[in-house]
Amino acid sequence: MPTTTPHVVLVHGGFVDGSGWQGVYDRLTKDGHTVTVVQNPTISLDGDVATTKQALDAHDGPAILVGHSYGGAVITEAGNHPAVKALVYIAAFAPDKGESVSTLIADPPPGAPVPPILPPKDGFLFLDRDRFAASFAGDVPGEESAFMADSQVPWGLDALSGAVSCPAWRAKPSWYLVTTDDRMIPPPAQRAMCERIGATTVEIAASHAVYLSQPDAVAALISAAAEATTSS
Repeated sequence: MPTTTPHVVLVHGGFVDGSGWQGVYDRLTKDGHTVTVVQNPTISLDGDVATTKQALDAHDGPAILVGHSYGGAVITEAGNHPAVKALVYIAAFAPDKGESVSTLIADPPPGAPVPPILPPKDGFLFLDRDRFAASFAGDVPGEESAFMADSQVPWGLDALSGAVSCPAWRAKPSWYLVTTDDRMIPPPAQRAMCERIGATTVEIAASHAVYLSQPDAVAALISAAAEATTSS
């Protein structure tokens, strides 16, 4: 039986960078995991997949690939890397072949909240600063969510519309954390993606920024995936 603990690779979503993973990183490393936090430019899906694969190439042995939000699309494609043994989706998109984040958000459930995405400017998207906290980080302290709103990373239209060519979840086990207070990706949409990919699923009352507001729960799910992968 394998005894190597998988390396954990954390992939952030749109509008933010990898620094938000620090709480999760601290808990995972305290528990003995080695962790890499990917800093994707979020200009195009292909570019972010390439950057994530570089992070995977930098370590020997098995890996658990974790994605939040748009990062779910990234890990769905990058997860085909031979080192990846499992995928963990944190309130994330899980596209099928030919799908993109753009196609997945094109037909929201009736009554679902609409993310306050501003019209594109020069090929990039931002969230309305005044509505950022309520939509993205409703359970994050006010000063922290205000900083997030003012430090947004431009999200490229080519990242939003980048289509997955080979979804790794069809060949590798997956875990999914559903956030029931999410106002960016509606919980019913998250549950539908969970069911489609056959993920081991946990639900938690949290906003879209659950990796910031409840890092213990996020780290626990990642650890469970790592343990299951190690003992399988």
